[in-house]
Amino acid sequence: MHRVLLTDSIAPAGEQALARAAEVVRAPDSRLDTIRRLAHEADGIVTRSKLPDDIFSAAPRVRAVVVHGTGTDLVPVAEATARGVMVANLPGVNAESVAEYCAMAMLMLARNVLSIVSCLKRESWDSARALGSSAHEIAGMTLGIVGVGEIGSRLAKICAGGFGMQVLGHQRRLDRLPPQARPATLEELVKASDFIVLACPLTAETHHLFNGKMLSLMKPSAWLINIGRGAVIHEEALVGALRAKRIAGAMLDVYEHYRLAPGHPLLALDNVILTPHLAAVTQESRARASIAAAEEMLRMLAGQRPRNFVNPESWEKIYSRP
Repeated sequence: MHRVLLTDSIAPAGEQALARAAEVVRAPDSRLDTIRRLAHEADGIVTRSKLPDDIFSAAPRVRAVVVHGTGTDLVPVAEATARGVMVANLPGVNAESVAEYCAMAMLMLARNVLSIVSCLKRESWDSARALGSSAHEIAGMTLGIVGVGEIGSRLAKICAGGFGMQVLGHQRRLDRLPPQARPATLEELVKASDFIVLACPLTAETHHLFNGKMLSLMKPSAWLINIGRGAVIHEEALVGALRAKRIAGAMLDVYEHYRLAPGHPLLALDNVILTPHLAAVTQESRARASIAAAEEMLRMLAGQRPRNFVNPESWEKIYSRP
């Protein structure tokens, strides 16, 4: 029987589907040493966390990896391909949950929710009510979305149709934007937007795309939301902009390094809301993703191509014949 390592918990239905054809091993935590140790005897890995760069050296039996979401940067794909390990992901499976997170983020930032709640708990009713005078409606504001894929398209529909916002979109193919998003260059989008949502993948072109220069183009009253990949933002430059109040604030779900270390400068700032990579995590999306991940894993372990093949070159490496 094949052995499958779950680096993170998945919904019971997905785990049950795996257990019908494989031994399921659950990692007690996502520390790299734990993952290396438990993966050593595994044939497959289902992950929602960053795998060690040397995972395939530590786990020579692994034949298949499924990303429980879309982030292929969680896996050393080039090394997987070189070793003939198939990698699959689940594009679009979490789009609704992440789009709703972004809408929540905009409302929380515009209404100054975190400061008001903290003040009410620490100080007084009147002090907390006074902070409400800084709140804004988001109707009529401009949202700029960088990377208008499944998530960005859903967010554009929510914000244009539900809140009456103006939506700008930027990506490589501007002709493929949904009708709710008006195409814009990146500079135009950054200068005009009240909210900027980063939903683009991490590539050589997007690494540190939002650096000090780009952040300086934002309105002083604008907010930045990142649900894409942490390294799209130059974190040191963002910390500087937030400290100096050069932008109004930010809400981040991903970080330049996967975990925020204790004492990280972002933790000390009062104009940023931080969440631990959970924008996609709801009961509904978890159920969808867990079943889809289980199906993809069993498909690959049975010697079949996955539906969402990240590195099809590995198929040729494993199954081609002279």
